[in-house]
Amino acid sequence: MNLNDLIKMKKTILFALPLLMGCAVMTTSCSKEDQSPKAAAHAKTTTESKDVKIAYVDIDTLMAKYQYYLDCSEMLEKKRTSISNTLNNKGLALQKEMADFQQKVQNGTITQDQATKTQAALIKKQNQLQSLQDNLAEEFQKEQNKYNEALHDSIDNFLASYNKTAGYTYILSRSNDNILLADPNGNITDEVIEGLNKRYKKGSEKK
Repeated sequence: MNLNDLIKMKKTILFALPLLMGCAVMTTSCSKEDQSPKAAAHAKTTTESKDVKIAYVDIDTLMAKYQYYLDCSEMLEKKRTSISNTLNNKGLALQKEMADFQQKVQNGTITQDQATKTQAALIKKQNQLQSLQDNLAEEFQKEQNKYNEALHDSIDNFLASYNKTAGYTYILSRSNDNILLADPNGNITDEVIEGLNKRYKKGSEKK
């Protein structure tokens, strides 16, 4: 079993911030019979012409410059390396014991009873190593999920606050080619990164 396959990191984060759009309610003292077709058409046009403001954030750029993400990635990579080193060292030690055991059996320097006991001990160690690998991988996955969730929440919370004044109807994520064409004026990536980093720095200083 390859530990790296168990603990790959997801680096793509997609998010959208739909906002509630108000519906204009028109009242009139005139009856339906008295309302002209021209007035009705004008009312429909007025309702449909409400502006829809859309902006987008480039996810690759965000991940490359958001300090919280960079710090978490570095910490998780160190933990992954530590797990890998631990398992490799234990695996090499077990391989050496098995090689020594085989050599003794071939040389006839070990009794049948000793060989049976040694073999059982080696199998037990092998099972323990497999369990350790599974447990460490599961532990790492849980920690990774925790930071992914915190990352997602930090972006969502910032955008909710940011949009109170920005007033966008939607804030979309752009990653690779999921948006084929976009007006550069709608790119708010730099503003979002700046705001996220300021909030992260402020929160870190309080700890």
